[in-house]
Amino acid sequence: MARLSTIPVVLASLLACRPSPAPTATPASPAATPAAERGWTGIVDEATFKALHTLRADQAPPPRGQTIALGDGEAYLALPEGASAPLPAIVVVHEWWGLNDHIRHFTDRLAAEGYAALAVDLYGGRVATTPDEAMAIMKTVDDAQARAMLDAAHRFLAQDSRVAAAHRGVIGWCFGGGWALRHAIAHADLDAAVIYYGRLETDPTQLAAIHAPLLGVFGNADKAIPPEAVDAFDAALRKAGRSIELHRYDADHAFANPSSGRYDEAAAADAWAHVRRFLATHLRG
Repeated sequence: MARLSTIPVVLASLLACRPSPAPTATPASPAATPAAERGWTGIVDEATFKALHTLRADQAPPPRGQTIALGDGEAYLALPEGASAPLPAIVVVHEWWGLNDHIRHFTDRLAAEGYAALAVDLYGGRVATTPDEAMAIMKTVDDAQARAMLDAAHRFLAQDSRVAAAHRGVIGWCFGGGWALRHAIAHADLDAAVIYYGRLETDPTQLAAIHAPLLGVFGNADKAIPPEAVDAFDAALRKAGRSIELHRYDADHAFANPSSGRYDEAAAADAWAHVRRFLATHLRG
């Protein structure tokens, strides 16, 4: 069974980094690695990172929401049945497989909880079915375009008459977890952010821009964002003067991803219970 330790820490994130390419050099610690060497694969190389991901073999239930135009692309909107505006709302950011039916189903689950849930598509309609495809697509994501899509989602949830959200949050896993953190940095009026083992940030100046309550979920057996990286993350959070509700599990990377074949039911269910409470506290107030 997964072992949980809940640690209140100060807000921040470690932008996980790759080791020095020199074969005889001692790898730099995550906090010390230059920003130019940091990447979406954490402290491991691309081959190792790909090996941490497998795709679920089962099919997701049929989507219940609708595809809408958003910015220069599309997104998936799920609304609570029978509910009317104003609604608490959440931006959903997919993992590295893209906006597939498993993410749509998770977005529908959030709608069933009473939230207007909007899943962005940062891959421009592309969906990966193998780790090689996912890595290739992820590396083509343009930062400015992704930020613009997330900004459009944030505005949509406040301005669309079906939603008219007074309280807005964000949630993401892995690739999406990193973007969830960046979204929190970019929007001082965000009300909640949930980060599942995503790319992190250690610059206190960046982290000081966050005003949203934060919840983070990490796996103690995660090779891409290992416990040492989370510890460095903790130190940077404290320096930034921000706080986070942190949950760590004896589980691997992607253990709670909606599309993951490495899904750990016990750890994922416990984490989701904390996430549900967290979102209800900060988005329904």
